[in-house]
Amino acid sequence: MQHSKIQDTLVGLFVAAGIAALFYQALQVSNLGTYTSGETFTVSARFQNSGGLKVKSPVSVAGVKIGRVSSISLDKETLESVVEMKIDSKYNNLPDDSDASIYTSGLLGEQYISIDPGPGLSGAFLKNNSKIENVSSAIILEEMIGKFLLNKANQ
Repeated sequence: MQHSKIQDTLVGLFVAAGIAALFYQALQVSNLGTYTSGETFTVSARFQNSGGLKVKSPVSVAGVKIGRVSSISLDKETLESVVEMKIDSKYNNLPDDSDASIYTSGLLGEQYISIDPGPGLSGAFLKNNSKIENVSSAIILEEMIGKFLLNKANQ
């Protein structure tokens, strides 16, 4: 009998440690914004479709997080998605002819914005209230599957 109580206690401690580890990881994921120095500047881009992009989605360059999506709204005239991003001010050397694309992490992961630095032909950089003109909208997996199935049905 005594042996069973010790096993139950050890299993309980193991489960508690697992829950604590999961809680710690959740805090790490929610604190991804701590990479900023505090000072940011706002950049916007217009997309035909922003897919499942959300406020606080990461903004990255070459896989390095440099900011977060701060707002997503619909332009009532053009019916485009207007996405505003807060970029850490230490990344103030992004050429103003950079591209912005919406990607998905993995197959079914969260969506994020990737900025691909342009050639910088003008010598100017993105600054507060800059607009990124070259964009690629989100690719919607369901739409791609539907088009694929439709093409197969028409063959």
